Amino acid sequence: MYSCANCVLRGCSEGNLEKTLPNCPSKEKNVQEEAKKLYLEEENYKIAHNAALVEAEGYGAKTRVEEIISFAKKCEYKRIGLVFCIGLINEAKCFADILRHHGFDAISVLCKNGGIDKTYVGIDNESKIPGECDEIMCNPIGQALLLNEQNTDFNIILGLCVGHDTLVMKYLKAPMTTLAVKDRVTGHNPLVAIYLANSYYKKKLM
Repeated sequence: MYSCANCVLRGCSEGNLEKTLPNCPSKEKNVQEEAKKLYLEEENYKIAHNAALVEAEGYGAKTRVEEIISFAKKCEYKRIGLVFCIGLINEAKCFADILRHHGFDAISVLCKNGGIDKTYVGIDNESKIPGECDEIMCNPIGQALLLNEQNTDFNIILGLCVGHDTLVMKYLKAPMTTLAVKDRVTGHNPLVAIYLANSYYKKKLM
């Protein structure tokens, strides 16, 4: 098993494979050679090349919103799909306006599209959100199929729930990235829980 999260050597980041753990994935020559070949495929090369440029140009200077715009321009994407949660509809409108300002076609699809009740996936009343009247299920598969139908060049995920993002990523055909993820407790900043894992959140998480 690989254990990069616990490595203190990090020789891979220096190109020094001698300074690595015995189970370092950098030593998996067959896998690494396969990965290198895949980078030479046209779309992969374009994405990797432009991602490296965006990283260098925006390092510590540009927000993720700015980097997404820069990346999409460098890749010459035109039709941008935006899959978002109804809880972030104001943020989605603002972001779609920004995309249009930069010359993109912004095609947005709300999570509640289709108006499907949660009973369709076996959720009874006892399993629904207490006190909530909105029990229309999120429809990430529908979001993905609708954007596929629109032939988007690039898709952006904004604030989808855990699991719903899994399904939209499973079915979207065009390349994608995430602007923000859902975390109702931390204001959509899930790393807060990690930063506090050894202090205020210790009893909760550990």
